[in-house]
Amino acid sequence: MTSTGTTAPPPPGVARLLRPYAGGFAVVVTLQVIGAVAGLAPLLAVAELGRTLLAPGPADDGHVRDVVIAGAAGLLVRLLFTAASSGVGHLLDTRVQLSLRRQLAARLGRVPIGWLARRHSGELAKVVGEDVSAVHPVIAHTPGELVSAFVVPLVSLGYLFTVDWRLTLITLIPVLLAVALVPLMMTPARLREQKEFDAAMGRISASVVEFVQGIAVVKAFGGSERAHGRFRTAVDDFTRSFYRMVRGLAGVAAGMQVALSPPFVLLAVLAGGAYRITGGGLAPADLLPFLLLGLGLTAPVAALGHGFDDVQAAWRAVGRIRDVLAEPSLPEPERPVAPEGHRVELRDVRFGYGGRSGYEGRSGYGGRFGNGGAEAGREVLRGIDLVLEPGTVTAVVGPSGSGKSTLVQLLPRFYDPTHGSVLLGGVDLREVGSRELYRRVSFVFQDVRLLRASVADNIALAVPHADRDAVVRAARRASIHDRVLELPRGYDSVIGEDARLSGGEAQRVSIARALLADTPVLVLDEATAFADPQTEQAVREALAQTREKRTTLVIAHRLETIADADTVVMLRDGEIVERGTTAELLARGGAFAEFWKIHADAVEAGAVEAGAMEAGSREREGEAAR
Repeated sequence: MTSTGTTAPPPPGVARLLRPYAGGFAVVVTLQVIGAVAGLAPLLAVAELGRTLLAPGPADDGHVRDVVIAGAAGLLVRLLFTAASSGVGHLLDTRVQLSLRRQLAARLGRVPIGWLARRHSGELAKVVGEDVSAVHPVIAHTPGELVSAFVVPLVSLGYLFTVDWRLTLITLIPVLLAVALVPLMMTPARLREQKEFDAAMGRISASVVEFVQGIAVVKAFGGSERAHGRFRTAVDDFTRSFYRMVRGLAGVAAGMQVALSPPFVLLAVLAGGAYRITGGGLAPADLLPFLLLGLGLTAPVAALGHGFDDVQAAWRAVGRIRDVLAEPSLPEPERPVAPEGHRVELRDVRFGYGGRSGYEGRSGYGGRFGNGGAEAGREVLRGIDLVLEPGTVTAVVGPSGSGKSTLVQLLPRFYDPTHGSVLLGGVDLREVGSRELYRRVSFVFQDVRLLRASVADNIALAVPHADRDAVVRAARRASIHDRVLELPRGYDSVIGEDARLSGGEAQRVSIARALLADTPVLVLDEATAFADPQTEQAVREALAQTREKRTTLVIAHRLETIADADTVVMLRDGEIVERGTTAELLARGGAFAEFWKIHADAVEAGAVEAGAMEAGSREREGEAAR
């Protein structure tokens, strides 16, 4: 068996990410160089006019006219070329951001679904959204600022050296002082403070989301003060981190601002110029170019310093983008094999998160974007041998943490087993192409995610060319048709815009999607967890109508829903401890019977409590009526 994509590609560097746009960057830099050099023409023209007009004797009118024309032409060229450079830079930035988002979307479309399932959606959304947008300064602004920071001073220095090299060195003192302070902003302590600031910012954002999303539950159980306390703690941590970072950078930043400020530059030039003039080494008129161009030496460097934080943020964002792009894709077979039939078999299956599943990522499932650190290295399934015959329903039950969800996620190949194999139609799933696999296996999970598309498109996701009649039939069988008709535009209503569905309704849309796909293998993980009993019964009947032609694997915490399963598998600590029909397992009096009894007692206690509450309500209503 040979697969591709089993190892992670090396992390793409910044140069590699931007290499396709080298031509565009060359255009931006060339335009900016021309504009920057031309921008010196008005300053040089003013300096030359001053020297000409202040020189002894009558001024040369022709020379004055040529200098004025050259200055005006330089200003016009600067405006045109700088505007063109900025425009091309922003267009290039749009292309780069579009390309990065397409690359991220393509990579996320190829990584294992299990990798995505174990990541917080907010983290990936931040990478695709905020982090890509954070690259904007590096693309649209930094090239021009770098050109200005180097080209303008170099050209200015070249001219000033021809006037007086000693005063030129004195004029450079403010720039050299500012540059000498830059390393102090990048010491290990400063970098550590910035990382702590980023982490504190992440914690305060998470606490805000947690507080807002859970406010109803928090208030209902009287925990608002405790939840608010966690928010205050996060705010205090952020304040301390921000204070440490600002305190560490304040002195350096202030020193750079003073060194590059116009008064300090003028003071250095005037002091040096006065020394040279009184010493007879410089004509008074020759001081004018230094006064004008001295400020031009510091302005680009100051602008570059102001964008330092943006560049650092962009660099960190590129690092996170690189991490996602470096994630390995789902291993695909070089020569896919088509299964014969839809018999499912698990042979000595073992699985552990962070194990050698073939695509655990560059740093395991935990990783930068993972939340599986607690489970990394722990074997969740051990020695699973199970056969699912066509036309049968196999139910998996067990306490929380027994490995039920992990087991069913192996069948649609969210993960590959770390040992053993999962076969469909006699073929190892690793030898089945993903397109072929998902034409044969569909799944409905408790945590349903619907696309921001019409209800009809969500139902027809697996069969995009299905006609409206087929979509409606699937919705009817999933008991969601009547609710869809209540929406403003019926099946054309868009999820998240004019279609707001509850958890149970979203589950029924997902079930309709699976019914329309009509795959020979169906995986259900608490697919009716949010449905009322009548809806759950209707969905079970709809699934039972096509039961004889598909292989079904189902997880259910409501044991009534698996009472008619052909085979019940009892899991405990990642191992199968019992299997058989519901009646057989109850008669055996083992782990399943005990599990069933605990469930039945809980249901009965809940029913008694609900009855008492209803009776009390009726009594209060009667007293109110009297």
